[in-house]
Amino acid sequence: MSYGYTNSSMGSGSRGVRMTNEFGRTYVVRPKGKHQATIVWLHGLGDNGSSWSQLLESLPLPNIKWICPTAPTRPVTLLGGYSCAAWFDMGELSEDGPADFEGLEASAAHIANLLSAEPSDVKLGIGGFSMGAATALYSATCFALGKFGNGSPYTINLKAVVGLSGWLPYSRHVRNKIEGSHEATRRASFLPILLCHGNSDEVIPCNYGERSSQILSLAGFQYVMFKTYEGLGHYTVPKEMDEMCTWLTSRLGLGGARA
Repeated sequence: MSYGYTNSSMGSGSRGVRMTNEFGRTYVVRPKGKHQATIVWLHGLGDNGSSWSQLLESLPLPNIKWICPTAPTRPVTLLGGYSCAAWFDMGELSEDGPADFEGLEASAAHIANLLSAEPSDVKLGIGGFSMGAATALYSATCFALGKFGNGSPYTINLKAVVGLSGWLPYSRHVRNKIEGSHEATRRASFLPILLCHGNSDEVIPCNYGERSSQILSLAGFQYVMFKTYEGLGHYTVPKEMDEMCTWLTSRLGLGGARA
């Protein structure tokens, strides 16, 4: 199934539509052992799929296939209009944003497309860092609602979502939509989410991650784990990666740590 996004009711401009097919290169890390899970991993602002694919390949998770796409290159308001790889345009951090809803939706649809081709017996997940984490968490809310913001069906059966140093976009809006639907609340209750954040993060303050975890829990996601790391800035450390590996192995029911 192919997920498209058309700019039918989101206001003026066609930028979001024009950029839906301008994603950069996708890097794939093949499983070293039995293929039990596939996770799409999303990089942060200005990065690309390559750097994360190298880190993910080094993790003791031989049963996971990692798909690491690269975001479209677009002008970013936060950077004064400078163009770089970004899953959506963004200005200031806000629970009601970003303003570029079309870009966020197009990225979520692209991720769903990547996962739609995976074998039916493989467990599916999404993870990301910073802006990538925000896009992963937005995808989790699409899963709960069973549809994208434009009403197109979201049919990917997610089993795990990871967000490192990120936040939930449109948090108040999506919480209200999920709370208003018994079916969405039921679906949310089955999806485990791991959020990790450094308490010295100068880019995405830790309280944004904490607030996002609270809102997700209130919306009906019963298995939200929020972990903070003392002195950690806007980057990752081995301890965080180790704990993510342990969490994924447990939540996805993966085989042993060795191939």
